[in-house]
Amino acid sequence: MAELENPHVMPKVITFLSSLLQRVSESNDSNRRFEPQRISVFHGLTRPTISIQSYLERIFKYANCSPSCYVVAYIYLDRFTQRQPSLPINSFNVHRLIITSVMVAAKFMDDIYYNNAYYAKVGGINIVEMNFLEVDFLFGLSFHLNVTPTTFHTYCCYLQREMLLESPPPINPAIALQSLKLQCCFSEEESSTQKQQLTV
Repeated sequence: MAELENPHVMPKVITFLSSLLQRVSESNDSNRRFEPQRISVFHGLTRPTISIQSYLERIFKYANCSPSCYVVAYIYLDRFTQRQPSLPINSFNVHRLIITSVMVAAKFMDDIYYNNAYYAKVGGINIVEMNFLEVDFLFGLSFHLNVTPTTFHTYCCYLQREMLLESPPPINPAIALQSLKLQCCFSEEESSTQKQQLTV
């Protein structure tokens, strides 16, 4: 939880989200020749030269949105691809989908956020394109932006599993136990309170 509260430390969620999106886009790139994929406003003419990791780090550095926005952005990306199966995440659209999902998540989650022009500059696109991306993304989500604490927790757990799969096993058992704690989820106390509130 501490890493979510410190805005100057690069949260692990950035690293593992970028790793996950990299694997998904590479997998969908290789499946492109077998499955038909629709071209959309999110597709670039060429693959961006900046890596997904560097792009997310750039967004984190300049957007000043809360780390929980990245988990919510991941939820939005998953919802978007489920509702738009002919638009899988690939290397031609992943960067535009990332900047759009983070911007929409920040607007929905954070009290203070930058405008579209600022996100366009951070993302390396123009404001007109950023506006089109936002509208298309919202319609692609059917404006389903609410994320319950349970859904947030579920996606955090999934990202945590990804972290454990990616990370080499620690040598010290005390470190192993510490690494099993969710870094981006509710504490057990908060989780049980949230569950009680949801059942009322």
